[in-house]
Amino acid sequence: MQHNDDSARGFVLATTAYVIWGFLPLYMKALAHLPPAEVIAHRVLWSIPIAGLVLWSTRRVGDLKHALRTPRMLLMAAVTAALISVNWGIYVWSIGSGHALDAALGYYINPLFSVFLGAVLLGEKLSRLQLVAIALAAAAVVILTVASGRLPVAAIGLTLSWGAYAFFKKSLPIGPNQGFLLEVLVLMAPALAYLGWLAATGQGHFLGGTRSDFWLLLGCGAITAVPLMIYANGAKLLRLSTIGILQYIAPTMIFLTAVLVFDEPFDPARRVAFPMIWAALALYTGSMLRRPRARAAG
Repeated sequence: MQHNDDSARGFVLATTAYVIWGFLPLYMKALAHLPPAEVIAHRVLWSIPIAGLVLWSTRRVGDLKHALRTPRMLLMAAVTAALISVNWGIYVWSIGSGHALDAALGYYINPLFSVFLGAVLLGEKLSRLQLVAIALAAAAVVILTVASGRLPVAAIGLTLSWGAYAFFKKSLPIGPNQGFLLEVLVLMAPALAYLGWLAATGQGHFLGGTRSDFWLLLGCGAITAVPLMIYANGAKLLRLSTIGILQYIAPTMIFLTAVLVFDEPFDPARRVAFPMIWAALALYTGSMLRRPRARAAG
């Protein structure tokens, strides 16, 4: 049965994943001199042993074998795999090309898209306080968009790809860890083919680059699999609209990294929008935490 309520465990797991993603630009910036497609291929390849070990340790390998023999499940996994690979590609390009603020803008807009999907497609109901929080966040996003003078293609791509991924991932009829491993297995063949081509043409950086390139590419598995599997477990325990609001954590951290570390400009519009976005997160979170108490009191 589709989970359509919030739990404390889901809240902690999802928050942890978003905080890890908030620090991810620092790692991706170190790989900025590499082609984004090569980085994505290594994210796929080195995620497989980590996800496989988690599945083996929890004795859920049988679920994966069943999924691999089920055409419908394979088709749904192919959809989510395609969406997450597109999202990764846009994100890696944005950070590496000096558009971290565009990436953050995309993830600021994305929760509103998730709320839209949750309300329209899943019939999720929002309280008055939650609606105020969403309106406040929407106003902040409008300020950021108007200040930039345009809505960047990268921001739109990140919004649509991650929002759609979150929606379909929530509906994938398999456990979150099994689902993630299934996704990277679907992507393994094209990833290996591309890396093989790079090696054959002398363009690969895994063995043909520096020692730093080698270890950073190898570490792509951990920085990819760990937060995504944490997120997948948390998403199953939260409403889609709650996930949408929690997503403000990562873009805020990305904004801070872009301004304080990457030295991108922090203009007056962002100085207004930041407090508005955090206020929206506080309102929504407070409403979510008050709901169980109200039920207990009743």
